[in-house]
Amino acid sequence: MKNNSLHPIVQSFTVRHEYKLHFTDSMFCPENDLLKDIIGNYSRGPVKTLFVIDQGVSDHHPDLEQKIRAYCKNYPQQLSFTALVQIPGGEAAKISDTHVNKVLEAINTQHICRHSFVVVIGGGAVIDAVGYAATIAHRGVKLIRVPTTVLAQNDAAVGVKNGINRFGKKNFIGTFALPYAIINDSVFLDTLEWRDWISGTAEAVKVALIKDASFFSFLENNATAIRNREKDPMQELIYRCARIHMEHIAQGGDPFESGSSRPLDFGHWAAHKMEQMSEYRIRHGEAVAKGIALDVTYAWQAGLLDQASWQRILDLLISLGFEMNIPFGEPDDIAILLNGIEEFREHLGGELTITLIDAIGSKYDVHEIDSGMMKRSIGLLNKAATTAAKK
Repeated sequence: MKNNSLHPIVQSFTVRHEYKLHFTDSMFCPENDLLKDIIGNYSRGPVKTLFVIDQGVSDHHPDLEQKIRAYCKNYPQQLSFTALVQIPGGEAAKISDTHVNKVLEAINTQHICRHSFVVVIGGGAVIDAVGYAATIAHRGVKLIRVPTTVLAQNDAAVGVKNGINRFGKKNFIGTFALPYAIINDSVFLDTLEWRDWISGTAEAVKVALIKDASFFSFLENNATAIRNREKDPMQELIYRCARIHMEHIAQGGDPFESGSSRPLDFGHWAAHKMEQMSEYRIRHGEAVAKGIALDVTYAWQAGLLDQASWQRILDLLISLGFEMNIPFGEPDDIAILLNGIEEFREHLGGELTITLIDAIGSKYDVHEIDSGMMKRSIGLLNKAATTAAKK
């Protein structure tokens, strides 16, 4: 029998994914049984648990390791503390595989298996890197994310992506893998630098613009309070942003990005490139705010968005505390920045698809970008930013 006469063997199966985002305060207080219950409900007997902590979080919470050890000791039937590893916070965590390898080594030496847990506590970059390590060790060990910044709590830690940078490209190496659980602990927000407090609000503006006009109005009405570090409106921002983000992942039909459209990356083609060009001196949320401002300026110039809506968006970003200028004005720099469009397409593959908006709360995908119009949009945005700074 010839091979070409054999029919292909075809099977299909469905895997049900579920993960939960929990909200709490002071998760390592002995009276707070959330983490104990999450891990204890998974398995009988003490479960081996490896903790990986963002060095910046440790610096701001010097008693954190002591609290973790005491917490595990308080629940010996559910938790077995194995080790605590620290890695640098910020983009340094994922700029190479150095820190991923450190986590992998700890997983190996501490005999963490698929029935053990890795608990990562830190900002979005640390969670990205540790999530990648947890995904590739034993083809996947269980991960609990404890995001400690606004951006991580409302965006970076609530998705299904993990990754590190390579070849000067953000998240070039990575995986899709769901965490076992996410825990948003509000106590970690108290020690954030002001820049990090504000930075994560850009992701809320992003989801409001593409998904929810009423959320955009909430942000407008509460921008001053959020900028002034009032905790209640910030908690509302985080909750609503995370909910919209997770609903999109679960109900958007493409959680693992097999298609060409990535609405949740609105404003990100320019953001990723600006981060790289600034050698990551521009924080991710700051770059996203600039990327959003640039893309809505382009949408206005392309006739998709009315001028009044464009001005509202810029006013909100400025009210939250962002600078709107694109800090790369030389022709060579602009050419490098615009190359981010092709890098964005290449990262996903397929047809170029850039998400813009045609109204507040309404996304609009385009499949080509007029480079001349984008250059003019940079000039218009910088002019608007200069005018706003003089007020």
